Amino acid sequence: MNDLASVELGLDTFGDITRDESGDMRTGAQTIRDVVDEAVLADQAGLAFFGVGEHHRREFAVSSPEIVLAAAAARTERIHLGTAVTVLSSDDPVRVYERFATLDAVSHGRAEVILGRGSFIESFPLFGYDLRDYEALFDEKLDLFSQLIEEKPVTWQGTLRAPLTDADVFPKTENGLRAWVGVGGTPESVVRAARYGYGLMLAIIGGPADRFRPFADLYRRSLATFERAPLPIGVHSPGHVADTDQQAWEEAYEGFEAMNNTIGRERGWPPYSRMRFQRDVGPEGALYVGSPETVARKIADTVRTLGVQRFDMKFSTGTLSHARMMRSIELYGTKVAPMVRDLLS
Repeated sequence: MNDLASVELGLDTFGDITRDESGDMRTGAQTIRDVVDEAVLADQAGLAFFGVGEHHRREFAVSSPEIVLAAAAARTERIHLGTAVTVLSSDDPVRVYERFATLDAVSHGRAEVILGRGSFIESFPLFGYDLRDYEALFDEKLDLFSQLIEEKPVTWQGTLRAPLTDADVFPKTENGLRAWVGVGGTPESVVRAARYGYGLMLAIIGGPADRFRPFADLYRRSLATFERAPLPIGVHSPGHVADTDQQAWEEAYEGFEAMNNTIGRERGWPPYSRMRFQRDVGPEGALYVGSPETVARKIADTVRTLGVQRFDMKFSTGTLSHARMMRSIELYGTKVAPMVRDLLS
């Protein structure tokens, strides 16, 4: 756990609807096929993990990540495949377990699940959940899922879902299912992940990484308090890699601007700007955008600062083209990952 040079390097995508090289928007269907191709390249580049987020809005193509991951499993050999994240609050824990156990089977044990409450709320009304139950839904469903992944008959009762009595759920996995909880930065969420025995995935999408050191420390202390063995901590942050810093900045800016302004209009954020972007890609920002050398140094600094075991770069943002993302994946796997390990060794 303490060997920083053995850090796992992974990639995440939300299946952002992109523009092609001529500037036209791709269809959702083509974007999903692109995501599978991106997973294949990530596997070929020797990366550890490929995560696909779940969303239910027009900017993102993937609402059923397990199906996309199953398609990727058929074309990959070594890379682990999972979500970033599964919105457990608006799903059913039994079905989530069944889907991931099935993915684990078809991938020969390479499935992972990252569970979260969801930073977007479209799934709640879509599936008939009351946003007033936002916290309670996640608490109850995480408690149930924690029993299900023990893969024994479950007797459980809550207040927001029908009870289970000696329920046995299938299929069983061959070696268990690796599971994490995605956390945006609240102490209660960190302690909850430790209490139930999940890996901790910190979503760092703003500010410097060292701002999250208290959460990493709290997680380790909480594991000890609950008398659990050490468990991994990971980081999820946006980024983009190109041959030079300037090229990476120019390629990435339009996508970051488009996505920030789209979401910002809904949440009351100020318009995105070049000045903010340059601050975000600097040492005090949460964007890992630049040449392989620049990105590797920033990742290594984050790994050292937080003592994490995995770093997942969200390589898709807004309208950034599939071709540029493929080049970013190639550089991340063949250049950035070896540099990170060299810097940490």
